Amino acid sequence: MSEAQGKLTIHTKQRGAELGDLFGIFFEDLNHAADGGLYAELVRNRSFEFDPIDHPDFHALTNWEKVERGGGQAELRIEDSQPMNERNRHYAVITIRMAGDGVGIANSGFNSGIPVRVGEDYRFSFYARRNESFSEPVRIAIESKAGVVHGETTVVVDSSEWRKYEAVISVDETNYSSRLTITTGGSGSLYVDMVSLFPLRTFLGRTNGLREDIATLLAELKPKFMRFPGGCLVHDGSLNPDDRNSMYRWKNTIGPVEQRPSRRNNWRYNQTLGLGYYEYFQFCQDIGAKPIPILPGGYDPHHKRIVPIDELGPWIDDALDLIEFANGDLSTEWGAIRAELGHPEPFGLEYIGIGNEEVGEPFFERYSYFHQAIKAKYPTMKIINSSGPFAAGGEYERGWQSARENGSDLVDEHYYQSPEWFLANFDRYDGFKADEPKVFLGEYASWGNTYYNALAEAAFMIGLERNAHAVGLACYAPMLCNVDYVNWKPDLIWFNNHEVFGTANYYVQKLFMHHQGDRLLRIEASGFEKPQGIEAKPINGAIELGTDASSVIYSNVRIVNNDSGEERTFTGWTAELSDTEKARLAGTAKQSAHLCVTDWTNYTLSMTAKRTDGPRGFVISFGCADDDNRLFWEISGWQNQDSMISSRVNGRNSCLTQSLFTVENDVTYELALEVSGRQIRSYINGKLIHDTEDKLPLIQPIYCSSSVDDNFGDTIVKVVNMQDVAVYADIAFEDLPEAGGRRVESYELSGHSLKDENSFEQPQKIVPVQRDFSFEGSSFLHEFPAHSVTVFRVKMPVV
Repeated sequence: MSEAQGKLTIHTKQRGAELGDLFGIFFEDLNHAADGGLYAELVRNRSFEFDPIDHPDFHALTNWEKVERGGGQAELRIEDSQPMNERNRHYAVITIRMAGDGVGIANSGFNSGIPVRVGEDYRFSFYARRNESFSEPVRIAIESKAGVVHGETTVVVDSSEWRKYEAVISVDETNYSSRLTITTGGSGSLYVDMVSLFPLRTFLGRTNGLREDIATLLAELKPKFMRFPGGCLVHDGSLNPDDRNSMYRWKNTIGPVEQRPSRRNNWRYNQTLGLGYYEYFQFCQDIGAKPIPILPGGYDPHHKRIVPIDELGPWIDDALDLIEFANGDLSTEWGAIRAELGHPEPFGLEYIGIGNEEVGEPFFERYSYFHQAIKAKYPTMKIINSSGPFAAGGEYERGWQSARENGSDLVDEHYYQSPEWFLANFDRYDGFKADEPKVFLGEYASWGNTYYNALAEAAFMIGLERNAHAVGLACYAPMLCNVDYVNWKPDLIWFNNHEVFGTANYYVQKLFMHHQGDRLLRIEASGFEKPQGIEAKPINGAIELGTDASSVIYSNVRIVNNDSGEERTFTGWTAELSDTEKARLAGTAKQSAHLCVTDWTNYTLSMTAKRTDGPRGFVISFGCADDDNRLFWEISGWQNQDSMISSRVNGRNSCLTQSLFTVENDVTYELALEVSGRQIRSYINGKLIHDTEDKLPLIQPIYCSSSVDDNFGDTIVKVVNMQDVAVYADIAFEDLPEAGGRRVESYELSGHSLKDENSFEQPQKIVPVQRDFSFEGSSFLHEFPAHSVTVFRVKMPVV
């Protein structure tokens, strides 16, 4: 090894902030993360409750079809006049016209079909009744699409009243595209509801359990906590808990699964709630993660549904009852209910979140009522406030102001940005104060699942760890994605109906969770080369005016050089643009117009703008190199409620700042954009709306942190090398006890192209490699490969 380029000094006796519960996971039922994913149920639409309110293409027989064999004839219909229970009223009726070799129904499951494996057993159950003779058995089979039987059993439906019937089916062939069939003979009608098929082999063997391979991958992360159940599904819905499209109400998710109401998932599918709050708490306990439930705060920012202040009582009671459900003893109402469900011991809830990505004054006005009530009854409960889905801006600051005023324990920050943004902002929390509410980075990810994304996130996580005085909790999001039902990407873990793999991002998270440590140690980097960065040139280049899903008119455009006073006036120039559906269908759509190219480094662009049609508004692009590299000011944005300054790097967007703003039709707005170097300010009708900086990455020679594991006495060192070349360093430990030799467990991610990804075909392409070694004395030399993540665990002295 050549001479070291620098030195890392770890001061093993100089301890800093406690790392606490820093790194955990976040579960939200999107991308079919629960039904068709972690929740092991294999039957899709098991209670015939699919409905167009879930998705326009859904109906009560989605994923079901009629089966008629050997001349059999039957009528299949859905009824609700004599339901099994009032919460799930629909059921299937199979009326036998001619028995033949059997008639009935078949379910095709999720993805390509129901996956079964040779030698495995599956628990079948359903509720059924008959209105005629009980002599004919009901045949339950797992079959291929061609009708080859892989396993079967029979049950006798012997009542005209709803009863539950169960059986175990052993499978003699592996088939990942099978189906479940229910057939019978005789005469009359067979009534069927709540059809279920679970593998007996679930995670820890639990009934109504979790898919073993996915749950095991989550358990192997060893997360400190799990945030659940979302996400936008927490607050996106009606105010009535009995509505199918209600906000997520935890009391609907406990008790017998057949009595849990079907729910419209806001990601446009049906949510059975089979994976409910009891199961969430149980899973957290099973994997050693602290539960962090998130509850709605009486405000739906998506549809502006607002609970009146004087009607907040039941919503606050839901929060208080949840804490009692988790922590109450058997003498309490909800503690007793928990015990009846099978868990007499408390779950030990320490955190509770109110609201998710909230924006708007109505939420923050209501938050204080929740906060005061919870603290009054449970003063040690740690309450999490919200700061919206943006990294900066008006709503972000409103959330932090609310947290300071109320004394919130943590503030939930969310952002999804380019890898370059994460590298440019790895020191984001350096200036945060230890005596203020702590940061809960409840959702974050860079756009992509490549090795480069994982490296950028690792560098950023070093910054999170080094700022444990201010950052209390952090979890990557989203966590799970069914490859056949993608609502959002990137995601930490990908799966189909029979396979699962962790991304490169997953293995970075795993390294940081396994080697978090309990308290920071002081670490110094010296003698390294200066940071490497893109030349921080001022923002200039092409300027374009545009629109999104609307018709707009720009006029009175001018650009002024703020240094020289030179002015370019586009006299008589107007841009009439339209991107409405009507214009697109007519072939007259024009989304943008080129204005000019400027090399000025300090300028103001101003204009008048008016929207004449459409739901959104104005888009002003500047500093344009091409479509994939530019900055833009979007006024109205999603749901016509945002003004945002964003940066696009290599096709990946980062919102730099956001404020609330709504555009109205046929109203003229005076817009001004001031660009000075990389500083950006924008004004609407003379009022400052945004003041931000588009920071460029400054790649550090290395990103490093150190901590101590109190349980084992290990000294932990993490190093990320983002550079294209290897970095050599002397790793020196101050104040280590005298010893002969020391053993080091070394874990390294390296040797991959920045574009590499894990996949179903190569699930282990990017995984850490462990290489252990020993050293004498108090230091050793090490080469950190280009583009690498390295973790050292320096063990107790070798005896």
